[in-house]
Amino acid sequence: MGAYVIVINADKVTVSGKKPTAKTYFRHVTGRPGSWTIESFNELQARIPERIVERAVKGMLPKGALGRDIKLHLKVYKGTKHDHEAQQPQDITKEISTKPKNGPGAAVLKAARAK
Repeated sequence: MGAYVIVINADKVTVSGKKPTAKTYFRHVTGRPGSWTIESFNELQARIPERIVERAVKGMLPKGALGRDIKLHLKVYKGTKHDHEAQQPQDITKEISTKPKNGPGAAVLKAARAK
């Protein structure tokens, strides 16, 4: 199926603008329909910060059996401590570029820099 992905420091996730108060998450309090409650981003981050990353990734995955299987390979932790030190995880943050070098985003960046 593929490698596991370990995300650490989920409690340091930030969003811009009014999203900390305007973005809402729905959940069932008792697990039964009709008993749902609404939480803002700030409330969920204070309670379970891992859930924010899990829900964001789940929304990007295929909706079906393959997506559910892929989601099982995601491990999210709120701090730097995790149970996977024996597997010798590799840090890939240096390989991830924040600025696109090619593609549609690169043209927008070049135009913005030219102004």
